[in-house]
Amino acid sequence: MGFDVRRFDIYRKIPKDLTQPTLTGAIISIASCSFIAFLLLVELSSFISTDMKNEMFVDQAKPDDKLLVRLNVSLLKLSCDFIGLDIQDDMGRHEVGFAENVRKIPFNSGGSCRFEGEFLVNKVPGNFHLSTHSARMQPQVTDFAHVIHTLSFGEEIREDNVPGAFTALSDIQMNDKNSDSSFDYYIKLVPTIYQDLHSQKWYSYQYTFANKHYTQFGHGHRVLPAVWFRYDISPITVKYTETRQPFYHFITTVPVPMYRNHIVIPTSFCCLVQVCAVVGGAFTVAGILDSLVFTELCVQPATLNNETCIYVSTYINRLAVLLMQSLAVDVVEAREVIELFPGTQPTAQANQ
Repeated sequence: MGFDVRRFDIYRKIPKDLTQPTLTGAIISIASCSFIAFLLLVELSSFISTDMKNEMFVDQAKPDDKLLVRLNVSLLKLSCDFIGLDIQDDMGRHEVGFAENVRKIPFNSGGSCRFEGEFLVNKVPGNFHLSTHSARMQPQVTDFAHVIHTLSFGEEIREDNVPGAFTALSDIQMNDKNSDSSFDYYIKLVPTIYQDLHSQKWYSYQYTFANKHYTQFGHGHRVLPAVWFRYDISPITVKYTETRQPFYHFITTVPVPMYRNHIVIPTSFCCLVQVCAVVGGAFTVAGILDSLVFTELCVQPATLNNETCIYVSTYINRLAVLLMQSLAVDVVEAREVIELFPGTQPTAQANQ
């Protein structure tokens, strides 16, 4: 007789006439299938949802890099004829009455002004301020009571799940101070990069601020008030990357290394036991539970007969195979375990 490759089969089949359904087995089967379905739905939800990873590194800015500023402010007690934008920075730039991409919208019968502007500044410490320095004539009362509707830097990130303070100066009201007060806002900018699932990047800036108001005098006379925005830029860049679990994470456990600067960083601790473990583990535990319930409730010593012995033997054989599968034992060891149980030849064992 030639070599039979079927000897390596660890998924041996049991004839239906040697098995019997039970009520407890049906209940456990339904419960285990429901539990497996629930766990699979949880894993699917985790797979579909996205995660946000962040990292920090030193910003590699170039000398000619520019910083986009978007400013929207309402001056409540000054006409648009007197208001102008001035820009200064540490590279020597000093512009008075900057007018490019700037809109001044009068309201309240021209007694108030809404200032809207988008402009570029050098990526170095500096300031920009709203003042009356560029006006041909000064108003009788220079009252810079104002409302900051929004102030943002860089590209606008519209994703709600990106953490950070990109518009910290929003809806700020300063309309109850002295009419000759100046206002200083000290802003610390943090360069921020956001990368979505499609590898598209947005370059923006988060910021924190502190503010004060004061009346300034110089050489015996009052200095014209203004609204100052003084900014400094952090050398550290924060990057947010939107990620989603790969499909192989959803179906199995695969430790995937990460590479950074040619150094392998193990990430096997991040890999989760997914679908295979859920189905196999729940099925195995349900089989053990069913076996215990059947042994306690159905197999009584007083009524033990050949038919029951056949069933118990074959069921133990089946349970052993399931355990070997869940523990990932190799083929040879699985065969040795199976041969310990006589369930593959129940009729002969029963006749003996």
